[in-house]
Amino acid sequence: MNKTLRFMAVPTLALGALALSGSPAMAADQSYQSTLAQLNGSAGSGTITVDVKGNQAHVVLNVSGMPATFMAAPYPHVQHIHGGAKGVCPAPSADKDGDAVISTTEGAPSYGSIVTTLSTSGDTSPAAGLDLKVGGQGAAYKIDRTFELNAETKAALEAGTAVVVVHGLDPATLSAAGQAAKSDLAPTLPLAATSPALCGTLKAGQMKMPAGGADTGIAQETGGTDAGALALGGGLVLVALAGGAYAVRRRSSGSAA
Repeated sequence: MNKTLRFMAVPTLALGALALSGSPAMAADQSYQSTLAQLNGSAGSGTITVDVKGNQAHVVLNVSGMPATFMAAPYPHVQHIHGGAKGVCPAPSADKDGDAVISTTEGAPSYGSIVTTLSTSGDTSPAAGLDLKVGGQGAAYKIDRTFELNAETKAALEAGTAVVVVHGLDPATLSAAGQAAKSDLAPTLPLAATSPALCGTLKAGQMKMPAGGADTGIAQETGGTDAGALALGGGLVLVALAGGAYAVRRRSSGSAA
């Protein structure tokens, strides 16, 4: 009987070891979200989700209620992820020159400099920050794209200091001084064109586990058998069978006595 039990224990131990060694490293993705608040009398609204997997970011930005036209053409709204500062949207007290408009530079101490340009295509670096050709167009638009995340943006996300800012105001809603002022970023444009209209801090959401199959750029929840649970199950089977073997051995020893 003892010899038989020894043979039974070997495959049981092997099964437990296989289950434990076969568990992959379950590196979790991270998702960040924000509902954008209005600045400078804007009537717009927006939401953004940033799903990070390794050094890749899948961004979905939805904006509506923004000024529709600018100089008889669809209004080009540029938007960015800012970082390196307080990680908040500016308060009305950020208006230092008294024109009743918080300019981009006046808001910078709150949300920081551009770390990623949320362009509709092409370059996502800060260098594309004022490229109107790749801005969102008109009153409502959506940006849905995947791109490589730079180190500065990733650090800001992880630190909780990444802030999304959408620019472009309706000049008619500004004060007389604001309507007369030139942009603090591009003096050939009016102040309204580059001033912030929407703002929101990106907050970490529910952790996401990587799913099998091809990467579509959209993070998915895992389904099917959890390898960690399989390993745990293998360990429990090992304990149960070992306990059973011990009980049988005790009974065999008692019978022999």
